[in-house]
Amino acid sequence: MTLAETSMWLGLISGVIGVLYVIGLIVYITRLKILEDDEKSKRAAQIHGYIKSASIAYIKAQYTVILSIISIVSIILIVVGIVTSSSLVLWTGVAYFLGGLSSATVSIVGMLMGVLSNIRVLNTLVRKGLRDALALAFRGGSVTGFLVGGIGLLGTAGLFIALGGFSNPVDVTQILLGYAFGASTAALFARVGGGIYTKAADVGADLVGKVEVGIPEDDPRNPGVIADNVGDNVGDCAGMGADLFESYVEGMIAPMAIAAVLGNLDLVAYPVLFSATALLASIVIAQFVSISPFKQPGRTLTTTSILSIVGAAVINGIITYALAPSISPAFIVGVLGLIAGAIVGFTSDYFTSPMYRPVKAVAQNSQFGPALTILSGLSMGFYSTFIPSVAIALAAVGSYAIGSALSTSEKLLAGIYSAALAGTGMLATAPIVVAADAYGPIVDNTAGLAEQAGYEEDVRSLADMLDSAGNTMKSISKGYAIGSAALTALALLFSFASVLSSRSGLRVDIVMQTIFNAGHPEYGAYFIGGIIIGVVAVALFVAMVIQAVTAAAGRLVDEIRRQFREKPGILEWKERPDYERAVQIVTFYALRRLVAPGLLAIIMPIIIALVGPAGGDVWKAAAILGGLLTGSIGSGLLLGLFQGNVGNTWDNAKKFIEAGNFGGKGTEAHKAAVVGDTVGDPLKDAAGPAINIMIKVMAVSSSVIIPLILFGL
Repeated sequence: MTLAETSMWLGLISGVIGVLYVIGLIVYITRLKILEDDEKSKRAAQIHGYIKSASIAYIKAQYTVILSIISIVSIILIVVGIVTSSSLVLWTGVAYFLGGLSSATVSIVGMLMGVLSNIRVLNTLVRKGLRDALALAFRGGSVTGFLVGGIGLLGTAGLFIALGGFSNPVDVTQILLGYAFGASTAALFARVGGGIYTKAADVGADLVGKVEVGIPEDDPRNPGVIADNVGDNVGDCAGMGADLFESYVEGMIAPMAIAAVLGNLDLVAYPVLFSATALLASIVIAQFVSISPFKQPGRTLTTTSILSIVGAAVINGIITYALAPSISPAFIVGVLGLIAGAIVGFTSDYFTSPMYRPVKAVAQNSQFGPALTILSGLSMGFYSTFIPSVAIALAAVGSYAIGSALSTSEKLLAGIYSAALAGTGMLATAPIVVAADAYGPIVDNTAGLAEQAGYEEDVRSLADMLDSAGNTMKSISKGYAIGSAALTALALLFSFASVLSSRSGLRVDIVMQTIFNAGHPEYGAYFIGGIIIGVVAVALFVAMVIQAVTAAAGRLVDEIRRQFREKPGILEWKERPDYERAVQIVTFYALRRLVAPGLLAIIMPIIIALVGPAGGDVWKAAAILGGLLTGSIGSGLLLGLFQGNVGNTWDNAKKFIEAGNFGGKGTEAHKAAVVGDTVGDPLKDAAGPAINIMIKVMAVSSSVIIPLILFGL
């Protein structure tokens, strides 16, 4: 077999192995019985039942909406393809549906296993100790993480082989962009809906419970506590899984589409080879959690992440130099992406971990009131964007320079291929990153169950240790997610130019000079105008998401206040709160508000292509679209990094004070820190992460739909 065939079949086999590994994890976790052998475990099992039923109800309602939208778009594309006899459009519609279905599978199965794991982790913690509980929680998170890799490789390599990509790589990679578009569409709505739900529940429960009434965060007397527990799963598990799944497949498909135009099948297949070997290495390295010599959960998870990066680099180096030493520059580019991902993730850790100066500085300023909590947090948030942005820029520029060695005749195309391939490298370890992130809501719920069921202080302190490690990993993964989103969106920007090149018949250098040249005498003004629109489009998107969280949280605050007012026995442990009503309110508002921000990202490029200032000249529309994507990537990277980091900085400053520093709980410093945490919640878990998908959706929809509009079916 050729290198291209070997790579694709290895990708398919690796995907199967990844899915089989996940099935083994599911069987192992679900065979563990939920223990109810004393009053505390019975109470924990009862609360777990509330969380499980509410989570399933919400995810059913959310994906009824999402899959309806996916189905409608798919049917439109398929019908248009049949009517116009365009097999490209027809198969793009099929691939779009499969992409959306794949994303939904990762999201739903991952969230369900996260919910099923939390009570089992608590049982394990009580009876076997910290090490076994850590290993089980990570296995629960690994279901989501390795579904990302397994289904991503199955879908990408499987469709390429099934559609005859070896003989017609240009059309087949364009169809694969449709698969990525479907995954992006589903992920965007899941991320927005899950973010609105989780942060509305968190903010609403905290504002009344912690600030007004003064009860602990996971106190069962709070009517919003179950909605808050559910939110951890639908946001950080289902939402993050869908987010990084679409990044993962787009990270492979974008450079594949560029290499197809370059006419090099080996380079088309190399992103799949790199990702496949990294997935196999990650499955082996994931077992380190069970045998780690470290007593601190955070050190174990951080070391596992580092080992995954090193393992992916070493194994890919060996395979690349053994099978195809002529394309060794591609391997170096992949390693640059891995290094950039590590820099982004661990910079986020520095600015958000209570171990380091930024969080301690914000906590210290909380002694002087909420205004200084907010101001000091804002400054740290903006500081935190510098190093990751520079790292991403250097990875892109360095990759471009190295990539020119891949071709002597098409240096520009080879360069942009390599810049796109850096995104593949950065995302190659996504299964481990997602596993560590999905671990977070599992142990968060574990700690909540221990608090609500009344377990002893020693059990709760161990649960808090697991939860603290989860907060750190969530911070790292959020930085990783936006950093990878920027590189992926950049790759999709280049694939947009490559697809326009193949559809128009013009060389890619001519296309790029036309649509990405601010000094172009005819099209430069359109490009600049597009940049301005792209920058403010991200701001508009953020405003819509935060407004949605605010509205839902306000309604929940009213409901919690009403219950405390009308049922005074709740606070005296004499009456049961109406948890179900709180869940219903947050669910209603999350579903009501998830559509508009998603449609903004999907439709804006299409509107510009249809009614923009084309004036009969398709390149004017292409130029403004090029500017739109460029502006959205730049502002999206800044706002995404800032919001994710500043929210976690405020959150951990609050936790640092709650640990007994600067007076501890109940002090004015603590109240100020709670305000900061509340402000940061919709930024770090709703608007910030949703930007990741927004900028990618705009880019991939431009690559899939816009060429059909501009140059015909």
